[in-house]
Amino acid sequence: MSAKSAPPPTPPAKPRASKRLDAADYDRLLSNFAAPIASLDCGRFCAPLNNGEPVCCTTSNAVPVLDRGEWNLLTARTDLWSRFKPKDAAGREVVREAGRLCVAAECKGAAFCERDNRSLSCRAFPFAPYIDRDGVFSAISYYHGFADRCWVISNLHIATPRYLREFFIAYDRLFARDHEEWLAHKDNSIAMRRVHSRRRHRFAIVTRDFAWKWVRPHGKGTVAIRDPAREMKAFGPYGTPAAYRAAVKDAGGQVSDKIVREVFARRASKD
Repeated sequence: MSAKSAPPPTPPAKPRASKRLDAADYDRLLSNFAAPIASLDCGRFCAPLNNGEPVCCTTSNAVPVLDRGEWNLLTARTDLWSRFKPKDAAGREVVREAGRLCVAAECKGAAFCERDNRSLSCRAFPFAPYIDRDGVFSAISYYHGFADRCWVISNLHIATPRYLREFFIAYDRLFARDHEEWLAHKDNSIAMRRVHSRRRHRFAIVTRDFAWKWVRPHGKGTVAIRDPAREMKAFGPYGTPAAYRAAVKDAGGQVSDKIVREVFARRASKD
């Protein structure tokens, strides 16, 4: 196995052999998925658009849903996490969908983050396992619903090989035990293909050898992305410096010229 690739995919658990991970299982899984996405603080780029908080760290944007074993692990070793208290119908629906086996949770916020006590969803966001049409966890994609808010989705190429490799390993281990987790991500991948086919848009994935590819709409296969930094689309306010400045102003935030330069510096890089 090359140091420049992830291990081959592990077959997912069959329904009858499926077993939820307990606290000890999650301790091992999370301890081996600790690499940051890149050597930068991406939260500084989206925070001016979100009342000074990173998009992924506020439940107004996304509510982390922790598996029961993960919840038991994290709450036993830190007071960072608490049960999510919904304030509207959408929030109540999140709690309802979490059901008995999972917990809709919230943390104290980015200012109090404990890196070693982040949830699996925190470590993965905005990336998501991509289950292809053959049912194989062959690549990593992203949560397209956050494309207009998350800076990383406009700069997917910044993800380091170390981060990608740890991502593949973590979800391989999860899927090998928990059929329901695999099924949830399979459904998300189907939705990703359906939405982009409806719009006649392609979307990006990164394969186990860390090659970026376009998934073409309507099941027409994949094609290589030759220059990810230049070819991948920038979404929403991350399209141009002027659009970013205007969006920050509309959000009531402030941003320095230095931050603006950093936001767009990597669009021309080849990391």
